[in-house]
Amino acid sequence: MTSPSSLGVDLSAPLAETAAREPDRSAIIFLKGRKETAWSFSRLNAETDACCRGLSAVGITRGTRVALMVRPGPEFSSLTFAMFRMGAVPVLVDPGIDRRSLGACLDTAAPEAFIGIPLAHLGRVLLGWARRTLKTRIIVGPRRVPGMRTLAEVLRLGEDRPYQAVSSGPDDTAAILFTSGSTGIPKGAVYTHGNFAAQVAMLRDHFGIRPGEVDLPTFPLFALFAPSLGMTAVIPEMDFTKPGRVDPENIIGPILRHRVTHLFGSPALLDRVGRWGEARGVALPSLKRVVSAGAPVPPKVVARFQRLLAPGVEVHTPYGATEALPVTSIGGNEILSETAGLTDRGAGVCVGRPFPGLELRIIRISDTPIPSCWSDDLLTAPGETGEVAVRGPNVTRSYFGRPDCDQLGKIPCADGGFYHRMGDLARLDDKGRVWFCGRKAHRVIVASGTLFSVPCESVFNAHPSVRRSALVGVGRAPSRRPVIIIEFEAGVRPSKSLKDELLLLASSNPVTAGIKDLLFHPSLPVDIRHNAKIDREALAVWAGTRLR
Repeated sequence: MTSPSSLGVDLSAPLAETAAREPDRSAIIFLKGRKETAWSFSRLNAETDACCRGLSAVGITRGTRVALMVRPGPEFSSLTFAMFRMGAVPVLVDPGIDRRSLGACLDTAAPEAFIGIPLAHLGRVLLGWARRTLKTRIIVGPRRVPGMRTLAEVLRLGEDRPYQAVSSGPDDTAAILFTSGSTGIPKGAVYTHGNFAAQVAMLRDHFGIRPGEVDLPTFPLFALFAPSLGMTAVIPEMDFTKPGRVDPENIIGPILRHRVTHLFGSPALLDRVGRWGEARGVALPSLKRVVSAGAPVPPKVVARFQRLLAPGVEVHTPYGATEALPVTSIGGNEILSETAGLTDRGAGVCVGRPFPGLELRIIRISDTPIPSCWSDDLLTAPGETGEVAVRGPNVTRSYFGRPDCDQLGKIPCADGGFYHRMGDLARLDDKGRVWFCGRKAHRVIVASGTLFSVPCESVFNAHPSVRRSALVGVGRAPSRRPVIIIEFEAGVRPSKSLKDELLLLASSNPVTAGIKDLLFHPSLPVDIRHNAKIDREALAVWAGTRLR
């Protein structure tokens, strides 16, 4: 077993420390039907070491980029921790994105090894993913395929091989994590071990997470944070690419059985589980906190889920992105008592205050690179909406193989540091809180000015018959038309009277008074990762065909 003293700065170091201190406590519990498979901290650490020896035996070493396409489970956890420990670089791409984007991601990342389930290897062979760079191919499954070793064979090769953990520094590359691509082609954010360490520390300190807690993560990568924080991770049975369609019993059941204290879920998952739980009078007394991120969380979703929790327990809605996480956070009590009413009237969604140690600035809106060094001349006037720029130890410095995106997304500083441009629009209030106003790419510029997506949509979302809405622009400047597309709550039937009611609501608010076109849609398209980010680009095309 790896000794804690031999480790560097990586997410597997706390795992080894807990394994030495509490070897028999469960690190990860995998749920499948009625079957539960539990791995103790000592076993997860030992399996991680076994993967280190095996991967090293087949030529995967420090700096090797490894495309990992394995379903959440024991193999995903031990392989990822092993790569952190040995200094290899896992390349993680959302499996649910379209095949063309997935291929482009892998071609850009140029992995030298590919570890995946049979279906992933089939796609790789048929579509030629990373064909030019792959040297090592490992299949996770029981059957051997010509030209590939199974993971079991790889582990056997490493059984008698001595292995010494690599001591990684904070600036060494730890992983390449691809963005969801919800507003363009996915980009691979280069994470250092220092980035991950900062994330863990910020989340632990802000939310008061303590060793011995029980986590239920519904986003696979976040399952790795639990053992690094000394928590037990309970991995639910669900399709992680469709959190908005989760079976609520597969979330609520494990929370009650394992006395889960920490839950992460996308807004779509919280909406679905909260509705189900409220209708059945469910109480979740063990939860100490609920965290939801990935898209703005409507106040009514926060209110509904908080009714399932013990008094004083909140739904927290941190804000961030793949390139910079976390950035800000706010609790449900502050949302419901102070900011929800302003959100409903078009002020945007309050996402709270920046985390300690992170610098957040609002700069003037621009769609072009900022090649010069940072200057306070870039800042907006107080209270004005602009683009969010952040700087801190958890912020990634670059995209892998995409210098063009680095030029557009990073602002160099004279001291050698940098600000990352989030691509999001927001404003600061006089309490230092950030009010999110939508993606920069989603603003609609019309002859009379600029409309921001989230403030406009929030006005319509406040109507009890509306589940969600999307602002899009149709046509070209200067005759571009702002259009709101509405998805109703289940059981609500579109009608002319309801349309007139919504248009009257729009006309009574200065934020939405310029919107005269309204369309109904049965189910707004959303992103793969969180099922919450609306695909406004596709909806703009759809709307254009109906307003001719």
